[in-house]
Amino acid sequence: MRDLVFPGGTAVLTGAASGIGAALAHGLARRGSDLVLLDRDADGLASVAAAISATHPDLRVETHVVDLADAEATERVAAEIHRAHPRIRLLINNAGVALGGRFDQVTLEEFLWVIEINFRAVVRLTHALLPALKAEPGAHLVNVSSLFGIIAPAGQAAYAASKFAVRGFTEALRHELVDDGVGVTSVHPGGIRTRIASSARVGSGVDLSEYEAGRRQFEKLLTIDPATAAEAILRGARRRRGRVLIGWSAKLPDLLARVAPAGYGRVLALGMRPSRPAAAVAGAPTPPAEAPAERAGADVPPGRADAPVPAARTGEEAAPEPGRRA
Repeated sequence: MRDLVFPGGTAVLTGAASGIGAALAHGLARRGSDLVLLDRDADGLASVAAAISATHPDLRVETHVVDLADAEATERVAAEIHRAHPRIRLLINNAGVALGGRFDQVTLEEFLWVIEINFRAVVRLTHALLPALKAEPGAHLVNVSSLFGIIAPAGQAAYAASKFAVRGFTEALRHELVDDGVGVTSVHPGGIRTRIASSARVGSGVDLSEYEAGRRQFEKLLTIDPATAAEAILRGARRRRGRVLIGWSAKLPDLLARVAPAGYGRVLALGMRPSRPAAAVAGAPTPPAEAPAERAGADVPPGRADAPVPAARTGEEAAPEPGRRA
């Protein structure tokens, strides 16, 4: 399959108001893509769109304010986009949210809220816009999973479940769409410097004082600039990479999960023991000595993943970006 050609094509991007999403929007504009941007954060979305229009006046920039937790609104916006853009060259499902707390510390409603945004919205948008991707020669699909779509630490049952689902969904589509000429990329960010910790939703049963202490500690682990992550994603899409791992904080845990798929939890538990509150919030393991600058948990929530949670986002990470949301 030939490299993805950005100029002259339309790119649809969720979670575009901040974090990795905003950096992706600017990166796509620099590459000459017309843009359809989605997010729940109306002000942030307008700001990103205005900045792009000012620097790239020849590009078409369209925005849609939508809460991806609202299934009907998501389906309605997807239908509007398909009617207006019967041919789409690139779809990036980047938006996501995070939830701090063990499974027994969160309500079922809180758990399913994460699933609705991080996974079901990805499925809805992809299903609605896939005909437009198939209609465009050389089209590509990018779904932002997470480091926690590779490993599943304690305290991240909802987030990991949603991001493992995104990973499985994306891998199946990669195989299904080969004959249609549509490339598919799964993205797994490590510790991206977004508003992950500050924007994450806290489970109803989580002790807030411990969570706050963990949040402050977790923020120190986010070392990768969103622009760096966005460039890695767009390079991977251009080259039709099946999977993109961002940062050693994603690559080392990926290796660990391959070497010890059933036993890596013991290693994570050892790494988390010195800072229990942070682990409870983010589920992020202590980084190996060889990589002091980064720790697992990138788009990792305390992640896609970027914008305020309950607002739109980051990507996971986003952790997930604990509060990314579109």
